[in-house]
Amino acid sequence: MAMKDVIAQKLRMAFSPTHLEVRDESELHHGHAGWRAGGETHFRVIIASPAFAGLSRVAMHRAVNAVLAAELAGSVHALAIEAKAAG
Repeated sequence: MAMKDVIAQKLRMAFSPTHLEVRDESELHHGHAGWRAGGETHFRVIIASPAFAGLSRVAMHRAVNAVLAAELAGSVHALAIEAKAAG
């Protein structure tokens, strides 16, 4: 399974988002630290979920990072997060 799909699946299971986009932006970082041929190193997550209600921006980012801890400790070099509470 592609890393993009692994990330999406884990976030869906953890947060039941009303909106979720996972973008592989690896090619935008060609030649930068952590970049590898074949991609799957740099991702952007755009997520909206009722689970984030009442959380600060930092707390939302920490929650996403916690769910993806194994991926971040492994092959994922960078993760940009745009998170918000959904009503």
